[in-house]
Formats: sequence, C-alpha cells, structure tokens
Amino acid sequence: MTVDKSMTLAQVLTADRGTARIFMEFGMHCLGCPHATAESIEEACMAHGANADELVHQLNEYFAEKE
Repeated sequence: MTVDKSMTLAQVLTADRGTARIFMEFGMHCLGCPHATAESIEEACMAHGANADELVHQLNEYFAEKE
C-alpha cells in the first residue's frame, strides 16, 4: 500500500491498525473521532500542526517494512 496526503486517516487505519502508533506520534490522539477518520492526512496535519510529508513518509516506510 502506498499512502498519500489525500487519503483519510480511516483508509490508512483500516488497511493496518498498527499505523495508529504513527498517527499518535504526530499528535493525533483521537483516532476514533468522526472528524479524525473523515479528514485527509493533509487536513489532519494542518489541524494538529504536524508535517504531512513526514507523516506520509513514515507511514509508507511502515507499509514497506511489512512487505
């Protein structure tokens, strides 16, 4: 799986719940919130003052290691 900034948090979490740890490291602690799961990664990063490019990079590294 390749993650990009337009994907929702829910899409990534559904693909692998293990990604929750990475989201939490970026300050996204309410992963079950309806807003959080419907937001794109880019929108969530803007709301939390996080670097979307770095988050996507770490998520893609996570999925690459699972292959």
